[in-house]
Amino acid sequence: MINAIQRVRIEQRCFKTSMLCGHAPRRLLVPPVQASSQPHDVGRRQSLALMATAFLLSPQLRQAGASTLAPIIIRPELAPDQSKYDPEDERLRAAANLLQSGLNAGDVVQEEAVWSRIIQQYSGLDAPWVPDVVGRAYGNRGNARSRQGRMQEALEDYNNAIRICPWSVDPVLNRGVVLESLQRFEEAIADYRAVLAVQPNDPSAWNNLGNATAGLGRWDEAEKYFARAVSIAPEFSFAAANRALAQYQLGQRQEAIREMRTLLRRYPDFPDMRAALAAALWSEGLEGQAESNWQRVDDPRYRDRTWLRDFRRWPPALADALEALLDVRSLPKVAG
Repeated sequence: MINAIQRVRIEQRCFKTSMLCGHAPRRLLVPPVQASSQPHDVGRRQSLALMATAFLLSPQLRQAGASTLAPIIIRPELAPDQSKYDPEDERLRAAANLLQSGLNAGDVVQEEAVWSRIIQQYSGLDAPWVPDVVGRAYGNRGNARSRQGRMQEALEDYNNAIRICPWSVDPVLNRGVVLESLQRFEEAIADYRAVLAVQPNDPSAWNNLGNATAGLGRWDEAEKYFARAVSIAPEFSFAAANRALAQYQLGQRQEAIREMRTLLRRYPDFPDMRAALAAALWSEGLEGQAESNWQRVDDPRYRDRTWLRDFRRWPPALADALEALLDVRSLPKVAG
């Protein structure tokens, strides 16, 4: 499914983290000194960019920091009352300005430096807003580090954000994304379920739960989670794409092909669905249509069989079909 690095979620603007459909990092917003916070929606959480930078993790990196994490219980009742923050506190104003500069940073290196500065400058202060600000900085630095492929450092930052801000959903969701990229699927599932325990209608968490469950080969269960994400947010194209891939693996070939075609009518440059449709049509014996679609796939990674199976984590049946297309060999047609 669309990979882990694509799914770390931001609250203000979206960065598309990876190939696993629909994971955008969710950033922690600046505390409202003058402006009120805004509600979340899929449009802000999920970037509509269809592909993004992906990191293929070595076995050594996947094992980094592999000690099992304790289950999380998110405590929204502990969230601070931001209306009680003193808007005249110059330290808070300076911290809010720094947070905003981090969100507006020109590149990920500058961004990480801002978050580190906030952590170093404000962690030792005694003020009611300090956990809020410092916890946000840790979570955002985790996002920046995960985007650079520094997964163990990102995990440490998310753990600190969760410890300091036990009420916050986003570092738990984002930690799940990193755990999934490390193939620690059960722990990722636990984090996504913790998010859903307090936000049961979060489409991103349902989609992520489907991705991690698919990583364990439980495709029937994963398809249901993707369908739940789509039912909550029908415009969530990545979840719809993931559901189509799961349907294909489950033998629901025609339903999957219909969904792929539907998505490509809306997003004709969606390379994952274009490659998937080419593979599915080849397996149906429709070589001409398959070749026509394959010629429109301009992402060379889909020719990399290791990448396709081990990182992109396409379902085995669809990966087999694409390999048959690449090898120009037929596959036995399967009913469905």
